[in-house]
Amino acid sequence: MSVVNDTKFDSAVFLLTGIPGQEDIHLWISVSFCLVYVISIVGNSVILFIIKTDPSLHEPMYILLSMLAVTDLGLSISTMPTILGVLLFNSREIGLNVCFGQLFFIHSLSKIESSVLLLMAFDRFIAICNPLRYASILTLPRIAKMGLVVVLRSVALIFPLPFLLKRFRYCRANVLSHSYCLYPEVMTMACSDITVNSIYGLCVKVLTVGLDSFLIFLSYVMILKTVLSIASHAECLRALNTCVSHLCAVLLFYISDIGLAVTHRFGNSSSHLFQIHLGYVYLLVPPMINPIVYSVKCKHLRVRIIRAFVK
Repeated sequence: MSVVNDTKFDSAVFLLTGIPGQEDIHLWISVSFCLVYVISIVGNSVILFIIKTDPSLHEPMYILLSMLAVTDLGLSISTMPTILGVLLFNSREIGLNVCFGQLFFIHSLSKIESSVLLLMAFDRFIAICNPLRYASILTLPRIAKMGLVVVLRSVALIFPLPFLLKRFRYCRANVLSHSYCLYPEVMTMACSDITVNSIYGLCVKVLTVGLDSFLIFLSYVMILKTVLSIASHAECLRALNTCVSHLCAVLLFYISDIGLAVTHRFGNSSSHLFQIHLGYVYLLVPPMINPIVYSVKCKHLRVRIIRAFVK
């Protein structure tokens, strides 16, 4: 079913796309995607369970990690129905209201994840640069307030997106290049002037991902400056080792996020397949890798997980 000229809003649909050229093996590809979702959901759920049930982990670092796990669970759940629907059942049609709802959750959760990574960078900054005041600065009530601000900021900035899209008629080619809805692509399907939408989307990206990544960079500059001033080489390595898991999460998230934003705005037909694969990396890989990296690198968390499953 396709959208024709002057189609009314409520009856219009978009067509989602799996992996072009690989339609014959979509069923087999879906097996790997199912595995990714299982690892993501189980891994993040285990981290949440361990942190919730172990009072010794009720510290700022682990509270922030639980926020990251909740966000990753949300991202996995928001994309799973359409991605597996396309790959397993070739269910490509998606109504505009459903599409707008999905892109709201995807973009809100991704902006929340960006902000949580910034809070985690601030946590490492205080722990290394001002360790004597760590407990007094990062109290649990203060962490809760910062988490609330993060959620409110992200939701407030993303909330207008569905309404900016709702005012359009969609009379162009209605085939999306992903198996889920993203704002930069959906707005290009409109047969109206999208200048306001484009400018607002760019402002949101700069105020969230752009600002957060810059502040994370500054945090690590200060951390590196402090670490290099430590006389003991062993102490220096020990301090840097506490940042490894966070650095992995930051690089994986921001490289794929910024790369996808650039290809959506400036990409051409030759970058289409790369854009599709990068989109899957952006939404599926961080929720899968984050619990693995933190479980391996955080000794206290690793010990608690092993103890929970061995006894």
